[in-house]
Amino acid sequence: MTSASPAAGSTSGNAAGITYAAAGVDVEAGDRAVELMKGAVKATHNSSVLGGVGGFAGLYDVSKLLTYKRPLLATSTDGVGTKVAIAQAMDIHDTIGFDLVGMVVDDIVVVGAEPLFMTDYIACGKVVPERIADIVRGIAAACSVAGTALVGGETAEHPGLLGEQEYDVAGAATGVVEASELLGPERVRAGDVVIGMASSGLHSNGYSLVRRVINHAGWALDRQVSELGRTLGEELLEPTRVYAADCLDLARAFPVNSANAVHGFSHVTGGGLAANLARVLPQGLVATVDRATWELPAIFKLVSELGNVPLADLERTLNLGVGMVAIVSAEAADAAVARLNDRGLPSWVMGTVTEDSDSILKSGPDYVQGAKGVDGGAVRLVNGYA
Repeated sequence: MTSASPAAGSTSGNAAGITYAAAGVDVEAGDRAVELMKGAVKATHNSSVLGGVGGFAGLYDVSKLLTYKRPLLATSTDGVGTKVAIAQAMDIHDTIGFDLVGMVVDDIVVVGAEPLFMTDYIACGKVVPERIADIVRGIAAACSVAGTALVGGETAEHPGLLGEQEYDVAGAATGVVEASELLGPERVRAGDVVIGMASSGLHSNGYSLVRRVINHAGWALDRQVSELGRTLGEELLEPTRVYAADCLDLARAFPVNSANAVHGFSHVTGGGLAANLARVLPQGLVATVDRATWELPAIFKLVSELGNVPLADLERTLNLGVGMVAIVSAEAADAAVARLNDRGLPSWVMGTVTEDSDSILKSGPDYVQGAKGVDGGAVRLVNGYA
């Protein structure tokens, strides 16, 4: 056979040939990363996890579902947004995993589901085994806090698409809830009480705004900030608080079908407090939230002042000190707050749920009805922050 084109495998004068490593992908580095992270991942496994690290698929024994009358699976997926830029700039990678796990599993517990297992995905420009292992160790540590098994993941090297120091992370989790114990808008009643649970800081939302403000102000990440009691970078990299175990404990202590009951949760992520709370309220009800029941943490005041950011924009972008909300019957409110505080989670009564009457002003940034495609109830913010 004759051909004018080079034969398969020909190097066209390049005696060494083009290898996968020469194209920018280091398989051995990926294997080394797996070895470094293996112990941390295995530490999240319980008796339901089958097999070890490195299989094509993670296996999870769901025999426990046989005890359910009508098990409902809940699933969620998310990333951490541009907060990864802060981790990369500071070369600190063992905390971003808490942000990832919190964003995923705490969406699942909103419906009362127990997160069973999670998988992660890391895309990077270059596999640095120690860096990848640090990321996964953080994910595993957060999974342990949430009581969730990390059963698998993927690290993908994308040379030419991402810079050598760049990476992004994403994850997905699956949980289960008994149908009769499902939480949500249909449970919420007029007279219910709204409980706020403190955030640990910015969490993982609004970093495009925050980074723009910091850059505009010309502040460096290593700048010591007296109001924060540490450097700016350390504050911006504060890990997201993971609420899953606390929320499940509360839901089990105050079962949905009792008089002293938890009726719902709202995870305060992108969109802010009012928009996310409105998603878990039924049409016709309004939650009146009193800003005066808590003080804005220093980092939110700093962002507001440095960027002259309007309050309305802050409230629809950042959590402003509230990372999770519980909606409970009035009879359960005091005991629920006490239980959360006893677990080391600062919590307080921040509002009540009432009928959304015609006398309520239904315009302006202080009133939010429906959000993110959910045509649900409304939230009204009143007073100024303490």
